[in-house]
Amino acid sequence: MNRTRPARARFLTEVAITSLCYILASLVTFKIVAPIQDLFFPQFPSRASLLFLPHGVRVLAAWLLGWRAVPALAPGVFIVFAFLVGPTALEPSRLAAMAIAVTSAPLVFWVMSRLGWDASPRPDRMPCLACVMTAGVVSSIMIALLTNLVLGTGLEDFVAYFIGDFFGLLFLMMILMFVFRMMRRRGI
Repeated sequence: MNRTRPARARFLTEVAITSLCYILASLVTFKIVAPIQDLFFPQFPSRASLLFLPHGVRVLAAWLLGWRAVPALAPGVFIVFAFLVGPTALEPSRLAAMAIAVTSAPLVFWVMSRLGWDASPRPDRMPCLACVMTAGVVSSIMIALLTNLVLGTGLEDFVAYFIGDFFGLLFLMMILMFVFRMMRRRGI
């Protein structure tokens, strides 16, 4: 009984931090990035963001947590969907899109590890950031294809989703590299 408390606390901490990061990344994307994008690209036909930071959170969570990223991301993804689409977040196509959003990156990392390309972080080696980017690109393609399939959107949305996912992940990866560098300099 005593051993389950730390595990439960760790799980709840992972869920709280990961979902909060997802929600914050979404707020920055929709409240700051999207209006700026609309200023520079007013004729852009898709509502997709060209800098979709939540994808970076999904991929980094999957890299750091593995399959634990699924329950860690789920509350945040649901809250963001509910914020964006209201009660229609409970429609089957939206629930399917949420399931795709939270499972794709962990699945890609799992398949990579089964193929002998283990990108999981370990204290005895430097992080393979190229592996993380590769997993992010593959999961972005997977998410864009499957989400477009269940929501019935067009090719321009697929391309916009992919571009936004890629640049969102790249942006967060650069921030993460900066944080790692600062931690190394400070001996943390």
